Amino acid sequence: MTTTITVIRGDGIGPEIMDATLHVLDAMQLGLSYEFADAGMVALEKHGELLPQATMDSIRKNRIALKSPLTTPVGEGFSSINVELRKRFDLYANVRPAKSFPNTKSRFPSGVDLITVRENTEGAYSGEGQQVSADGETATLVQKITHRGSERIVRYAFDLARKTGRKKVTVVHKANILKSTSGLFLKTAREVAAQYPDIQCNEMIVDNTCMQLVMKPEQFDIIVTTNLFGDIISDLCAGLVGGLGLAPGANIGTEAAIFEAVHGSAPDIAGKGIANPCALLLGAAQMLDHLAQPQQAERLRAAIVGTLEAKDALTPDLGGEGNTMSFAQAIASRL
Repeated sequence: MTTTITVIRGDGIGPEIMDATLHVLDAMQLGLSYEFADAGMVALEKHGELLPQATMDSIRKNRIALKSPLTTPVGEGFSSINVELRKRFDLYANVRPAKSFPNTKSRFPSGVDLITVRENTEGAYSGEGQQVSADGETATLVQKITHRGSERIVRYAFDLARKTGRKKVTVVHKANILKSTSGLFLKTAREVAAQYPDIQCNEMIVDNTCMQLVMKPEQFDIIVTTNLFGDIISDLCAGLVGGLGLAPGANIGTEAAIFEAVHGSAPDIAGKGIANPCALLLGAAQMLDHLAQPQQAERLRAAIVGTLEAKDALTPDLGGEGNTMSFAQAIASRL
């Protein structure tokens, strides 16, 4: 059986890491076929818009997309193409694993294995109600949290814990100060947690969470939180395991899911063939989990780990002398 996915090659280093990722996926012989679609600067140049309708139609039809980094032009268009995609497809769950890998520049070469589950559609990060006063002296922003948004993201986190055999969910909030918005999120989280007696639930204020992550990250299993806190915490977690070059992300809704590398398009090294493809490859592993192929997902992760352990054709950011495609070929050889 063939599964068709939408592939967005992206901007900057995007096409290079996507070619490397597809090379590895092809080596796995998974029966995947690709429908290529444009977004970002490439789409703007070719079609005159950042998110062409044909791209939206492709994602809606295939329901699965693998996406390289996109560049949002400064001063025009959407505040963020990624945010726009999340809104249009109601991709309410942002799922960011952070796991220790061998031979990386990390203060925690072992012991980190956690997932940040971030509400993806509301709260301060969504940018709703942004305005600046006529005199330029005051800027305002609406921060809206709903019971529905909070309930479904917390339930997603607890369901994920059950599905993956994890035992603890940490609800991260600032309800001591933000008593209305963060307070509603925490109240809703407690209601949901009560329905999962087999999963330990604890609560932690966001500033303490950041300190605890830096000091003792092994205490965390799954973190669930609101949009802005999750954006910050998930990047902090990437720093624990070697940086954004090892950070994948999934944006999941009921009708579609988009899997990606969470780092930027890195125009300064575009075309040099030295970009690390690991983040997008790990995003592809998340995609395989979503496609109910967990054994293939673990097979891919094991090949990545084996290549890192062997220091085989690694890219310069990992201390090697290889390039984007030689690294991918070394991973593919282990499959």
